Amino acid sequence: MSKNAKIAVGGVAVGLLLLIWLPWWAALLIMLGVPTAAYLMLDPSQRRRLRRASRKELGR
Repeated sequence: MSKNAKIAVGGVAVGLLLLIWLPWWAALLIMLGVPTAAYLMLDPSQRRRLRRASRKELGR
């Protein structure tokens, strides 16, 4: 299994645990808020590089 697949499986597992443990709105807030906060903490040059890499992979 690739590294990205392992991360995705872990993210789904954590999301399911949050949905069981917390109210649905709090779990949703955490699942959307953490990646958003991580993206906003990047430098502008890192954000450009991330967007450019995403577009290249979409064209495959």
